Amino acid sequence: MNPLKCAFGVTSRKFLGFVIQHHGIEIDPSKIKVICEMPPPQNLRELLGLQGRQAYIRRFISNLSGRCQPFLRLMKKDVPFVWDQTCKNALESIKQYLLNPPVLMMPIKGKPLILYIAALERSLRALLAQHNEDGKENALYYLSRTLTLVFAVQKLQHYILADRVILISKVDPLQYLMSKPVLSGRIAK
Repeated sequence: MNPLKCAFGVTSRKFLGFVIQHHGIEIDPSKIKVICEMPPPQNLRELLGLQGRQAYIRRFISNLSGRCQPFLRLMKKDVPFVWDQTCKNALESIKQYLLNPPVLMMPIKGKPLILYIAALERSLRALLAQHNEDGKENALYYLSRTLTLVFAVQKLQHYILADRVILISKVDPLQYLMSKPVLSGRIAK
């Protein structure tokens, strides 16, 4: 262990683009500043750069795939790149959200986890939460994607295997999954 790379007795520390503190994990303010000061993308390459920056902090952004929905049509093959008002509004929505980003808490061993799943018009999202010592519910992780239950279980497996999980959903994904006589493709995974 290199003593020059160690930090002992500190209350917070930047690590891999995040700020780790005793009360949780935050996005490094410099990462937020870069996204908030970015001009609107002028071409596909710049849009992909924006998407890459957002992907790095996606666990902090509620419903990121829903917010980025207008960008998807610009990434299709043989579609001209036209940054319209819906794209501008979507980018502005993300920037506004990042002005006050959430602090994600560390899980408390032995306490049950709560998995929320919500189906929206074009995207699905999940939130892993847990009650703290005071009974207040805290966010641990945000997810946003299709096949949310399957994706959430795969992505959060290291949390879920350790404790009991309570699933709270606006849709009934379990009924859908269990009613299929033979699961195939992505759902079977």
